[in-house]
Amino acid sequence: MTVEEPNASRTDDTTDGTTDGTTDGTTDEVREALAAIGATAVPTSRACLALAKAHRSAGSPRRSAQWAFAATDAATSGAGADFAAWLGADRVWRSVREQLPPAPRTARVAVLGSYTTTQFTQLLPLACARAGVDVEVYECGYGLFRAELLDPTSGLHTFAPDVIVLAVDESAVDLPARSDDPEASVEAELARWTSLWDTARSRFGARVVQHDVVVPADVALGHLADQTPGSRHWMLRRFSERLGELAGTAAGQGVGIVDCERLASTVGKRTWIDARYVHAAKQAVALGCVPLLAQHTAAVIGAQYGRSRKCLVLDLDNTLWGGILGELGPHGIEIGHGARGEAFTAFQRYVLDLKEKGVVLAICSKNDEAHVREAFEQNPEMLLSLDDVAVLEAGWGDKPTAVRSIARTLGIGEDSLVFVDDNPAEREAVRELLPDVDVVALPREPAGYVAALADYPFFETEALTAEDAARTAQYKARAQAVEVRENAGTLEEYLASLDMHAEVADLGPDNLARVAQLLGKTNQFNLTTRRHSLADVEAMAQDPAWTAQVVRVRDRFADHGVVGVLLARRDGDVLDVDSWLLSCRVIGRTVEDEMFGVLVRTADSLGCTSLRGTHVPSAKNSQVAGLYERLGFEQGGRDGSSTVWTLELPAAVSTPGLVQVEVARRVIDLRDVPSARLDDEQKVEVSW
Repeated sequence: MTVEEPNASRTDDTTDGTTDGTTDGTTDEVREALAAIGATAVPTSRACLALAKAHRSAGSPRRSAQWAFAATDAATSGAGADFAAWLGADRVWRSVREQLPPAPRTARVAVLGSYTTTQFTQLLPLACARAGVDVEVYECGYGLFRAELLDPTSGLHTFAPDVIVLAVDESAVDLPARSDDPEASVEAELARWTSLWDTARSRFGARVVQHDVVVPADVALGHLADQTPGSRHWMLRRFSERLGELAGTAAGQGVGIVDCERLASTVGKRTWIDARYVHAAKQAVALGCVPLLAQHTAAVIGAQYGRSRKCLVLDLDNTLWGGILGELGPHGIEIGHGARGEAFTAFQRYVLDLKEKGVVLAICSKNDEAHVREAFEQNPEMLLSLDDVAVLEAGWGDKPTAVRSIARTLGIGEDSLVFVDDNPAEREAVRELLPDVDVVALPREPAGYVAALADYPFFETEALTAEDAARTAQYKARAQAVEVRENAGTLEEYLASLDMHAEVADLGPDNLARVAQLLGKTNQFNLTTRRHSLADVEAMAQDPAWTAQVVRVRDRFADHGVVGVLLARRDGDVLDVDSWLLSCRVIGRTVEDEMFGVLVRTADSLGCTSLRGTHVPSAKNSQVAGLYERLGFEQGGRDGSSTVWTLELPAAVSTPGLVQVEVARRVIDLRDVPSARLDDEQKVEVSW
């Protein structure tokens, strides 16, 4: 892992840009540590840790935490994992933790293990803080994971977790040495595990992170084991495969898998499972591999809490291709041929795989834009095309400014960006001036680029949706729309020129995952920032007291997919808006006004006499603070910093009419709503 600058907060910056405790933001100790960082292409964990300590001594807790996180990244690079460096980083981070602002997310995490998990539990808070989630951790007794889940008097029940990590090894999988019906044996064992998922969700409403099992490398049957379905080795492999499959089905909603088999393969299974630790301390994962396990567990938890990074910002010369475009021309750059050219091709192929996963691609290059376009359009060896890129920033200005412009064009926060550049000086500039941007360091040899980027774990996603695969195209369309807006005479003319259409649907099997995804990650246009899980949304879909708007928007540039969600629950004669959010892709397009119109008509159809909305302020949703007031609601109360707003019905609604709205014909079954004014067996058909 070679990330240089993780996210942290800037609380210790003074207004003039220096850090407290020094006159110019640095000390001799910091300068020496920085010099050590710059001496190598990829900073070592020890160099990062030394800089973290130097910043702490200089009275700069933000920088100290950043470099403590960087030390964990550098210390989690495959076989080079450094448990001692993680412990050092943990001590530094804990020493400055109270001086940092609150993390974007908080969670109560229970670790239920089949082996000794003390070291894993110790490192998990640091790993989760790196992922943007502040966690309180509970550890169950050794091997008591089933008992703690099932016993209502256990410490786990008192703890009331938000997330349950099932940290188990192959010894906890109850499969025989041989079976005459191996598929049946595997399915029976899987049922025992999925029942634990059900228990975690039903009793605690918790998300689950399941460690899959590492199949031991030592097999007496040798290569014959793969040809012997009845062997335990064969069944363990099948069990692990089926476990992942089930997590991707309805049975696995709210369950994230940590692919321990893949992690163990990167370091070697005899490194992952060290017999000395197994026999001496019942430690199924060797100490040197515990940081890797903690880091990836945290990445999955971060994804469940919407903390994954969205956009990969790429340099061009000696990053996407070899050589200098301005000197070699579009046909002279290294790509496709020779050892170096093939390495750059492999890197482009991996970048394309990330795009298919939903990572938005952007380019930040010091080149003439015309020359860049020639390279993409004329060199036949290029795998990436300009159609794969949402934003192209090519010019001769400084890169931090260009990266900031990319975030602004895409309408996302700088803490959604990951910057990749072969030039250490450019990386230094970005990490110094844009501390929220993650910076991945590349090794000198391009053959190592894929591994360097693959080791970065924070592009993790909870689920793949159709919107993920089309995300770059959607953000590219947004960038095109921004360009149109800059040339339009008025805002109304610009919005009218987009030819926008909105389709409003209920919750349904085809959109539940996307709705949960938006609830988990949308920050700016989000009235309450309530992070309902997929299981919560599924329950709402089954509950007739709830009504929903799932809004899909398309314009003349692209189909943006599902970008809006409104969830409301009937409370007597009041329709109470629980959640209301819009993706940044359509903010400022008056979609919220059209959703409001649909909401009023829905409430009228249900016989409600008023609407109620709540605004819960967060660090990022200030733009919606005045929404209810603008829509005609009156403030009806305050709960701490939250405000409650009411609109009496019927109410006249006038929308801008810049979005053509189509509401899907639907049937709302009110039989189970006690306060419904309708007859018990009556169904209401609502269509507009």
